[in-house]
Amino acid sequence: MHKKSAYVTAISNQKGGVGKTTTAINLAASLGGLEKKTLLVDMDPQANATSGCGVYGLAADHPTVYEGLLSQASAVEIIVPTETPFLDLMPAKADLVGFEVEGLDLENRHAKLLHLLLQVRDKYDHIIIDCPPSLSLLTLNALCAAQGVLVPLQTEYYALEGLTRLTNTISRIQQSLNPTLELIGILLTMYDKRTSLSWQVEQEVVKHFESKLFQTRIPRNVRLSEAPSFGKPIIMYDICSKGAQSYIQCAHEFDFLIQQKQKEINHDRKQTTGSRDRNTYPTDTYLSSASKD
Repeated sequence: MHKKSAYVTAISNQKGGVGKTTTAINLAASLGGLEKKTLLVDMDPQANATSGCGVYGLAADHPTVYEGLLSQASAVEIIVPTETPFLDLMPAKADLVGFEVEGLDLENRHAKLLHLLLQVRDKYDHIIIDCPPSLSLLTLNALCAAQGVLVPLQTEYYALEGLTRLTNTISRIQQSLNPTLELIGILLTMYDKRTSLSWQVEQEVVKHFESKLFQTRIPRNVRLSEAPSFGKPIIMYDICSKGAQSYIQCAHEFDFLIQQKQKEINHDRKQTTGSRDRNTYPTDTYLSSASKD
């Protein structure tokens, strides 16, 4: 019988202000609401995913993802529970920005997060990574640890420009570092069906990326904006709001998609001969070879 192995998804967009962290927090929490054991990884030095889950004032000696990337702490030591059922957090602090400098001299610096997540991926159904809004060493680690990328896309004028840059980045990482990485979905955020601009952006995305576009639309919603200041995901703050209902719908759509992806991965494992461990996902192949260099 095949063991559980989390599908790892990076929530990424090189453009800021698109609802990336909002999506990471609320998708992860909504997956927890579906009783899917989920780990949210905060890879942004702003640590908004950490505070947005209500994790404040960690003890000074409690390790965060920063120590994990430097191999100074294990994943189990870093992870903390949240108030949201079935949701755990790998928290960050502002010192995470230091990895951008300290990590440059490390061997296999692009694969540090992958090493860290391999320690616990069999404990979860989903691992969601909140990425910084830039292409940095932290983002590179996230994309090398991930199997899929979900892109929150604000329905505004320059949205497609940022999406084009990200797809080019994914393509380069596929070719050089993580051949299994793929764009699994585009989620329209801050959507206002009353405006022609939202409709125009939606049509452009359909034209170029129709097969990747989620059916769910995340609307502009005051309650979504308020929830982080209370340290709560939207389903814990106001589950009846339009924002909460949209992310619950998104979680259903996302989980169904990932189940299909997992079936494909399991099928590929059965077809693979040789000595590869049947409980490793394909990214492990390039990691093991890189470790020998």
